[in-house]
Amino acid sequence: MAVVLRMKRFGRTHRPVYRLGASDSRKPRDGRVLEELGQYDPMNKDAAAQVKLNVERIQYWLSVGAQPSETVGNLLKQQGIKAK
Repeated sequence: MAVVLRMKRFGRTHRPVYRLGASDSRKPRDGRVLEELGQYDPMNKDAAAQVKLNVERIQYWLSVGAQPSETVGNLLKQQGIKAK
């Protein structure tokens, strides 16, 4: 099973909130995830409160071979988390 770290879209129209999760690459974007790893709220005015991540679990998933999506990779890079 190929595991990817990607975001699921939640929220109402014009007010998105994303949850970062580890999921099977064959499942739909907003489908079931193996584990929830954090949250990203791009509309929050406080930059420190936009991103909430479980860094330990993200590093675990990366260590066992999970591949981050392009957007998640950029988000992790901004937060100082090394992705392979």
